Amino acid sequence: MAERPSEESRADDSGSSSISDDEWAKFVQESERGIPDSAPKEPSARARMVTERLRQQEARGELPEGWRTGPAWQEMNGRATRRRRLWGILGVPIAIVVAVVAVRPSLIPGDPFHADRSAAAAPKQLPPETAAPTGAPESVAPDMPTVDRPFAGSPALAWADGEAGIVLPEAKPVGSWSKAQVAQLLRQTKTFLVDGSLNPATLRGHRPAAALGVLDPRQPELLDLLNTSLLKPDKKHDPLRMFSRFDPDEVRVVGQVVKTRGRMTFKAGAQGSVVVHADYDFVYPLAHIDKKKTDVARTIVRRVLDFEFLDPARYRTTTGKVSVKSYDEQAGNSACDVYDGYFHPMFPTDDAPAGATPTGPATDPYDRSRNLDDDRSEGCGVVSRT
Repeated sequence: MAERPSEESRADDSGSSSISDDEWAKFVQESERGIPDSAPKEPSARARMVTERLRQQEARGELPEGWRTGPAWQEMNGRATRRRRLWGILGVPIAIVVAVVAVRPSLIPGDPFHADRSAAAAPKQLPPETAAPTGAPESVAPDMPTVDRPFAGSPALAWADGEAGIVLPEAKPVGSWSKAQVAQLLRQTKTFLVDGSLNPATLRGHRPAAALGVLDPRQPELLDLLNTSLLKPDKKHDPLRMFSRFDPDEVRVVGQVVKTRGRMTFKAGAQGSVVVHADYDFVYPLAHIDKKKTDVARTIVRRVLDFEFLDPARYRTTTGKVSVKSYDEQAGNSACDVYDGYFHPMFPTDDAPAGATPTGPATDPYDRSRNLDDDRSEGCGVVSRT
């Protein structure tokens, strides 16, 4: 049962009450039903002070989290992909959480007051994605991620765990390619994604040997670029274009789960080839390597890849190895203009961001209805959530 605040605590600066008796009665009834949507927006003095401080920090650009993308390597058709880099601002979501907690302490991660958490129950897992969504996922209740609940407040809470989110379509013959050959190409695409974006060793910066092993050695330019990128990364040689890596001296992946969502399709390609198209999002929960710092951040990486089996009658190719037709990547919450081979997430308690200052309109990193080809500009923007 919510306790009615005193007249003094509910009075505004003019001395009059800012919440009417009818409003408060309605709020109490809704609180008992677990419906906070229309609760009076009257946080405590402490919450108002924190909210104002965060608002000012946001205005000065001191609370960004990033959405990182950059120039891709040369594609098979000779075009270089360019994409805008995007950062995210967490000031507004954090302020919302502070205000909500002021009137609903049961929403605090970990439930320190042992309040009823039935409203915060984990959502039902979504079925596998079979087609492009028509829009972004719906907003979820604001909630701060913790080490125990790293996906709190994220749409990814309803996504599949890791490799289980990469569901292969049923293989069928395509042109001169048999069902078994198509199935092999699908499996190799999954091997590349799992080893390059989910393998814990790869995430700590190790060489993704299994992923590299499926690539056709008769694409020497690409392999040379990948090897150079892993050994000596820079702006022109960036392993993050195809692999997910975090600096093990700075951050650690929280728990054993990376959330995954996407789809894989295949079709006949040009000149007698068969092409697999893979489009997946990976959500990484991260914490400081220093365990005294307890805040958790999330980096969202979207990868779009086209792999193919080339017709050996037309091309010099290695049987059973895949050729890379194209690849693209966007990543939310990573510093822009940092080319050391690692994603660098920003945390809510970080004093200042690394990299460039964010500009431009906000983008939702969970919006899988967007086509990455729609935006070929460069720069740093913001994300609406992480």
